[in-house]
Amino acid sequence: MNPGERKILDDMLVKFATEDPKGIELSKQGYTFRELFYETEPIRTNFIIAALGGSGADLVYGPSDNVGPFTKLEIIHPLDTLFEKEFIDSFITEPIPSLTYLNGKLYQIGDQIGNHLCLVYNKDFLPKPPRRMSELIKFGQEFTKDLDGDGKIDRYALAWNYTEPFFFVPFLGGYGGQVMDDSAKPTLNDQAVVKAAQLIKDLRDTYKIIPRECDYNTANTLFKEKQAAMVINGPWAWAGYRDNKINFGVARIPLIDETGLYPAPMVSPRGYSININTKGEKLKATCELLKFLCSPDVELEFSRRAGTIPSRKEAYINPILQEDEILRGSIEQLNVGRAMPVVSEMRVIWDSMRPSYQAVLNGSMSPDVAAREMQALAEKLIREMKE
Repeated sequence: MNPGERKILDDMLVKFATEDPKGIELSKQGYTFRELFYETEPIRTNFIIAALGGSGADLVYGPSDNVGPFTKLEIIHPLDTLFEKEFIDSFITEPIPSLTYLNGKLYQIGDQIGNHLCLVYNKDFLPKPPRRMSELIKFGQEFTKDLDGDGKIDRYALAWNYTEPFFFVPFLGGYGGQVMDDSAKPTLNDQAVVKAAQLIKDLRDTYKIIPRECDYNTANTLFKEKQAAMVINGPWAWAGYRDNKINFGVARIPLIDETGLYPAPMVSPRGYSININTKGEKLKATCELLKFLCSPDVELEFSRRAGTIPSRKEAYINPILQEDEILRGSIEQLNVGRAMPVVSEMRVIWDSMRPSYQAVLNGSMSPDVAAREMQALAEKLIREMKE
């Protein structure tokens, strides 16, 4: 969770201990409820080490792609037998499932869905977002300028962490491609990869409307300081933009003119799994805390304060989701996204794409060669993973 979401989580943990009847009773029994934060990659590693050693947090929170490695190592509980059917059935299954199953068993209960990239635009620069890539390019060539004549660009049309595969994949979907098929076999040696990589390179080198170099923090800073009219980012960033008083809107990443398709970001639930080492009365207490954190009221508190999309059916149909412009735009992008596969091979896909894709950006490899190299590396690493 980002800092804004963690503040809400801390508030909800206090609320559970002091206002919820079951939480109050558990507090009287000596239970305490607190969060310990790690970034996505360290949390996976640290939780695996702790759980394999017989310890670790009772609840672990994160994106659904953590479920693959956690279940392979058997360090989280199957949740089917821990929660009643009525509770499980109260979560949405469309436009994407909010519950994460693997091999027929439930391993993660999502408190929100999406976790996806959208186009974020500063309304002070453009009242309405571009709907087509050609419109974005046209606006970008007019807006991107060296304002003080020193030979350096002072403001860009768009900034985002385009060197990372996760931020590249939506454009792959805009050309009709995907990273793997239904059998978890890589599908990277494809014209969609070639064309998507060429588009991003052209945005930088031909149209010159995005920064020459740009990581996540650079893009975020440019947008917050109004040196970029648009940014591609996810719901975790909304609270920070509100704190910076940015007059922003959220929309779909513009449609690819050639295909008539919208870029398709990976979408997934984020949610809670339970440590396999949590047992007995402590397991019962942990289940009560999970049910509270995934209650409609708590999910809607996150929606109001952080712009997240709730997972409970009752919360998902709440009018706030259509009344709030940011949430409405986020849901529009969600509806053209693709569910992230919950398989261990996804980790390999990211690692296989990165070197060749970045070689395209630095000019040392052509997009068609890069697509072949991505595919070959993915196949090699998957074979090694299964040995």
